[in-house]
Amino acid sequence: MARFDKITENLARGIARGTSRRSLLAWLGAGMTGAASIPLLPVARAATPPAPEAPHGPHGAGATRPAIVSGLGQDPGDRSSCDYWRYCAIDGFLCSCCGGSVNTCPPGTEMSPITWIGTCTNPADGRAYVISYNDCCGTSSCGQCLCNRNEGDRPQVRPQSNNDYNWCLGSESSVYNCSVAAVIGVALPAAK
Repeated sequence: MARFDKITENLARGIARGTSRRSLLAWLGAGMTGAASIPLLPVARAATPPAPEAPHGPHGAGATRPAIVSGLGQDPGDRSSCDYWRYCAIDGFLCSCCGGSVNTCPPGTEMSPITWIGTCTNPADGRAYVISYNDCCGTSSCGQCLCNRNEGDRPQVRPQSNNDYNWCLGSESSVYNCSVAAVIGVALPAAK
């Protein structure tokens, strides 16, 4: 036991000779600041408890997430074509060609809780709408109807307006399948 005490004493004295109280406090402060900033990371992980499911509804029994309906009286265009007005900032395979729709993911996939957004103009009424682009995740890539339109795409330093990320990182599976384009609101007019 005396040998252990001697080794511990020599180790403690060596550390005391090589460091100052100020440097020790600086290291402790940096560690506490770093640990406190971890919850501020911008990704909501899918490990959070899911919301209770509705047993029946307009979207079928067992639907994990309700579809987002545009509420638009006029919604012109072919939803399986890259020229469809809602796809002005999309980058990926269209869910409308992969067993889903413009608003819903195909069966067996889940919608990512984090998205990128774009503003597209509806040719029927000439108004600009905010579009939420969600990736559907969980099975391998659909491989049909690839669209890469970058209207209004911003650099990766503005991730909410960039379509080059794998947005499936916020869901249980990070495997990308396809993308949907849901209308979430009318865009404000541009400031003059």
